[in-house]
Amino acid sequence: MTRQFPKLLSIVALTVLLAVPAFAETPEEKGFAIAARSDRSDRGFGDSTVDMKMVLHNAHGQETSRTLKTKTLEIPDEELGDKSVVVFDSPADISGTALLSHAHILDPDDQWLYLPALKRVKRISSVNKSGPFVGSEFAFEDFTALELGKYSYKYVKEEPCGDMNCDVIERTPKYEHSGYSKQMSWIDQKVHQVRKVEFYDRRGDLLKVLGLKDYQEYDGGIWRSHTFHMENKQTGKSTDLIYSNYKFKNGFDENDFEKGVLKRAR
Repeated sequence: MTRQFPKLLSIVALTVLLAVPAFAETPEEKGFAIAARSDRSDRGFGDSTVDMKMVLHNAHGQETSRTLKTKTLEIPDEELGDKSVVVFDSPADISGTALLSHAHILDPDDQWLYLPALKRVKRISSVNKSGPFVGSEFAFEDFTALELGKYSYKYVKEEPCGDMNCDVIERTPKYEHSGYSKQMSWIDQKVHQVRKVEFYDRRGDLLKVLGLKDYQEYDGGIWRSHTFHMENKQTGKSTDLIYSNYKFKNGFDENDFEKGVLKRAR
């Protein structure tokens, strides 16, 4: 029996070693892999236009609404960011207001705001991107493309989200002057789309929660949420973005996303 005991230990140790993956993923590697799969699942759309209704709710339940249009140009290189233009149609006092965004990875995003009342284009400073966009609960920072390389990632857990299961990923901005210390993102395991995001302010307190729902699939694999609900947990205010009339592959090029287009972007 004594002679057999070391042999038995060797067999047990070998069994344990074979059961452990040779290269176990770290939480950081797993988090990045899940985020990358989500990001790349929607690549290849080329460009898009969409109509949007913005509904602002104050802490007392009163609401105001605005209508706008967004067009986006996909930049295929993941080391570069997408470009977009948001133009307000109504109400009359802000009609023609336009925001042009050139997303980058670690360099500050370039953003310009056209104010028709002043007939001038204003560059948004990189240190002011955490400010609210036209009084909404969305910051200027939220209106640039969510580029994969902007963040570091860490897998946290798996949990139910509605009638699906989601991977919960912590993402930390790697770029300067972000208004957020971190974000927690819920990504479903079925079609790999973001279902919820928690935004934490620079002090580490929960600031806002974004819910994304009413997903639809376009062109065999392009998924888009048609309802964004952003709730400010510190003020009680919220903003809904309701999307409709998506169109893809419109033939845009980079000339359609230069500063000069803002004054005629209606």
